[in-house]
This record gives sequence, structure tokens and C-alpha cells, in this order.
Amino acid sequence: QVQLVESGGGLVQTGGSLRLSCAASRIIFSINIMGWYRQAPGKQRELVAAITSSGTTNYAESVKGRFTISRDNAKNTVYLRMNSLKPEDTAVYYCNYQSLTEDYWGQGTQVTVSS
Repeated sequence: QVQLVESGGGLVQTGGSLRLSCAASRIIFSINIMGWYRQAPGKQRELVAAITSSGTTNYAESVKGRFTISRDNAKNTVYLRMNSLKPEDTAVYYCNYQSLTEDYWGQGTQVTVSS
């Protein structure tokens, strides 16, 4: 079992910044992907950004140039730096960890961007 503990959400004004963190209790398989998804009220959960254990990244078009995902493998932690936040970024953000045989989710952290 892998537990994912998220932190860093909150309320911010349009144009502001936040950094989300997600720490995994343990990582068994060295080949894995950690990522951030978000779900706004009435909408489906969507991928925001993901990063492989080797550092390859992938971003949703809507956040390219504004968000940066990174990870510290020694700390089993993934980060999401969010700049130039917009009201449409408001959602619950979920951390995800996947390997060949595992798929775990964090409890979610609320990000609210006021206009």
C-alpha cells in the first residue's frame, strides 16, 4: 500500500501562485509515473501534469507555460508549481502514483482562484 499526502492548496487571487506537494509513503517500483489531476464541480477529473521516474514530463494544454511539475526521487515527492493562476484553475487537485501494477490516489487538496 502506498499513501499519498498532499499539501499546498488554498485560496489565491487571479495571477497568483501556489505550489502543491505530494509525498508518497514508499515507492516499490523504480519505474513509475507521478502526476496531478484536477476535478472541478460538475466536470470530469482531468490530467494536469505528470512526470516519469526518469524526468519526462507531460502537461495539459491549458496549463502549459504556467505550471511546472517536478519531483525529488530521494524524498518520494512530486511538486506542482502553479503560476499565473486563473479562476478556471479552481478545482480539487489530486496526486496520483502509478507503476506497472499499482495505481494510488491522494485525498485531494482544494485550489480556489478568485477573480
